Amino acid sequence: MKSIFAAAVALTLAYAMPAHSSCGSAFCTINTSWDVQGGWSEPGARLDLRYESITQDRPRSGSRGVALGEIRRHHDEVSTRNRNWLGTFDYAFDDDWGLSVSAPLVEREHLHTHNHQGQQLPEAWDFRAAGDARVLARYQGFNFGLKLPTGRFNLRNSEGELAERSLQPGSGTTDALLGVHTSHSLPLQDLSWFAQVLLQLPLNNRDGYRPGRRLGIDTGIRYDLGEQWSLMLQANALLRGRDRGVQAEPEDTGGSALWIGPGASYAATRDMRVYAFLQVPVAQYVNGVQITARKAAVVGISARF
Repeated sequence: MKSIFAAAVALTLAYAMPAHSSCGSAFCTINTSWDVQGGWSEPGARLDLRYESITQDRPRSGSRGVALGEIRRHHDEVSTRNRNWLGTFDYAFDDDWGLSVSAPLVEREHLHTHNHQGQQLPEAWDFRAAGDARVLARYQGFNFGLKLPTGRFNLRNSEGELAERSLQPGSGTTDALLGVHTSHSLPLQDLSWFAQVLLQLPLNNRDGYRPGRRLGIDTGIRYDLGEQWSLMLQANALLRGRDRGVQAEPEDTGGSALWIGPGASYAATRDMRVYAFLQVPVAQYVNGVQITARKAAVVGISARF
């Protein structure tokens, strides 16, 4: 399994393009799957609900921070405030097979300045809408599934202006999901580690837009302090290719980021755990000019039944 995992990492890195969105449309990359938190390993159903907060307000070009409007664009992106709810139902049939279905609710506030004939016109969007659902099956460490076009991709603001496609809660496309996952105990007592690679490949265009392909690489360790508390530390890399199509902004989409996220989980009852993570970026690179985040926070609750 280790050799298969290493080969998959090498293959996906060889073909991956870099990540991020020009408008700061974002989800946290923290992995909160059932076996990462130190939860339950037996077959059965699990429900997870998490809330994540990401505010992107730092303009960046390449790997350096820039001032707002320093590199002029048709739109100068100012900020995007993301507040997302993500619900996941997971069912483990046995030690080999499992299935998860997740669906997000996206709450997003975005502000940019429209540069038009010497004028700087502020434009804003504020919406709450369902995002794209995801169905992911797993078998002996392999993951495969689909991201479905369930989210809206035609939202407008109060003045009737259509939001940029990278800002919309849904992409409008169906994407293939392929990956591998492994987790093991370490020789030290109560210490374990995990690693996961997940590649997301858009299968079609939708109304002049094709999102960039995405690659997520997660790894981390967990230390169990006892029957109730677990401490966790994750490293999460996210890479994304440039968006394509007449409705896309290929010059200002795509890049890469590496985040470090310490966290903890607590067994409130025998069948319920709560958890929290704080993510901070340690390296970021963007194509063109984009806005990035200083930090991201996740809190959630998992229950089995």
